[in-house]
Amino acid sequence: MRAVVSRVGTAAVMVEEAVVGEIGRGLLSLVGVGRDDDRDRARAMARKIHELRIFPGDSGAVSAADLGLPVLVVSQFTLYADTRKGRRPSWQDAAPGETAEPLVDEVVAELRRRGATVATGVFGAAMQVSSVNEGPMTLLLET
Repeated sequence: MRAVVSRVGTAAVMVEEAVVGEIGRGLLSLVGVGRDDDRDRARAMARKIHELRIFPGDSGAVSAADLGLPVLVVSQFTLYADTRKGRRPSWQDAAPGETAEPLVDEVVAELRRRGATVATGVFGAAMQVSSVNEGPMTLLLET
């Protein structure tokens, strides 16, 4: 499983000109699911996202969990693009939708079990994602 996580001042996702998810200060997490991923990896990814210590605190770096900050989760199968050959990406390593959707849902569910406020996009929809990156701070996570 892969996630691109950004520390944001604000973030939102729209589908068909309607906002379906938005947060203020917190984390924007684009989540991609690979063919070999499972529920355990999804839960591990949620923990990693929530406990990632990338916010400034009085005594050093702290996490979204420490600060009670929200997370916007957006499914992003293109994180599994293979661009090593030619100019046309291959997504053969990305999990098919029927496998990926429940695992993205598991990331969201685990974040919520951990006490996070979570907003989401719509799986498989054409989405417009906007964000104001703080720092900037953007990291690639893998499980």
